[in-house]
Amino acid sequence: EVRSFYQEMLKDALNRLMKNSLINEVRGQKKAEADIESIKTFETNLKELLLSPPAGMKPTLGIDPGFRTGCKVAVLDETGKFLKYQAIFPHKSAAEKQQAVTTIKQLIQKYKIELIAIGNGTAGRETDEFMTEVISTLDKKPIKVIVNESGASIYSASKVAIEEFPELDITVRGAISIGRRLQDPLAELVKIDPKSIGVGQYQHDVDQKLLKKKLDETVESCVNYVGVDLNTASKELLIFVSGMSSTVAKNLVKYRNENGAFKNRQEILKVSKLGGKTFELCAGFLRIRSGENPLDNTAVHPESYSVVEAIAQDLAVSINQINQISNKVKSLDLKKYVTDKIGEPTLKDIISELEKPGRDPRAEFKYATFREGIKEIKDLEVGMELEGIVTNVANFGAFVDVGVHQDGLVHISQLADYFVKDPKQVVKVGQVVKVRVLEINEQLKRIGLSMRKQV
Repeated sequence: EVRSFYQEMLKDALNRLMKNSLINEVRGQKKAEADIESIKTFETNLKELLLSPPAGMKPTLGIDPGFRTGCKVAVLDETGKFLKYQAIFPHKSAAEKQQAVTTIKQLIQKYKIELIAIGNGTAGRETDEFMTEVISTLDKKPIKVIVNESGASIYSASKVAIEEFPELDITVRGAISIGRRLQDPLAELVKIDPKSIGVGQYQHDVDQKLLKKKLDETVESCVNYVGVDLNTASKELLIFVSGMSSTVAKNLVKYRNENGAFKNRQEILKVSKLGGKTFELCAGFLRIRSGENPLDNTAVHPESYSVVEAIAQDLAVSINQINQISNKVKSLDLKKYVTDKIGEPTLKDIISELEKPGRDPRAEFKYATFREGIKEIKDLEVGMELEGIVTNVANFGAFVDVGVHQDGLVHISQLADYFVKDPKQVVKVGQVVKVRVLEINEQLKRIGLSMRKQV
């Protein structure tokens, strides 16, 4: 009797008072864990995308493809500055196609174009084939690359783009962004909200405050890891440099526009609102190529210049030949250069930086060549071997662009010939990979791919 009374009481207490709060608590814990895991994946993908190898600052054609409205072509110089815009219609009549061929050839010759960036959206593959035809008739052939244009349309309608190009049409801004993405992905992608770049998973379901915080930290980390060219960097890029505020970045660009290129790092102290503390925080991440002091093109902080100069003097090496220091320094005892501010670990970092002064830490530039004749899902066949670019990595596999306007999925079980626990250990965003077509569902627009060797 008493036992059943207590059982009923406990059952009632559990169902009426405790059950819901316990369920909510466990759900909340699991949701927080899932959020952290999902955000980690987003962070990794964003980092790989931002650190994509740059093709280099060379004269470039940026092309935003289109059928009915034509292709918007933007000419950029070797600093990324916009020079000229032209619309071409290679996908209409034969006469208009011929006119497009003439226009492109003239632009390539006049501006000595070395790179051609084609957006991977609508008409991307058709425009790529058209450009292949044009380039084949030239003696000096520019490098042609299909560029992922995710977020380009969002950038072209953004406040940043309107400020930079108030007089240009939205589609022309898109073509400029596509061209600059090829020249230097990091400098261009920082202008776009990371959530619009399309490399996350479940990004709208996770804690938005935590997501923003982590993504901003990732962008800042990447910008400072690579370093920023003080004489070409935009305000949007400078904002992410350690110690820089939006106001200081704006003032720095204004000073540069009025007084010309910076010749040394100390000169930035003349910029309004940039004081000693900001200088201390940001100077090591700002680079000046071909400046007065070769150390200004390295990650060595100005407060360590005196130590480098002392080492160079002891080795009888000119400061203009700093790359020779690292070879000869082995004969020196570094302890004698240790100061209150500079310890031995810092000295070792300085020496390793001097081995390759001005070197970009990002990987060497590579690009995928999409198979000719493959433009749509219906052109694919099971068993086909293709080259593609990884566009997104999720916990269950990787998405790969093979040039058919629809990314294929390499499921985690198809990533390698061995067990894969985490796809991020095998592939990364922007990586060029070889894949085999496993299955095609035209109706659902699904493509199954494999990176495993065929047995």
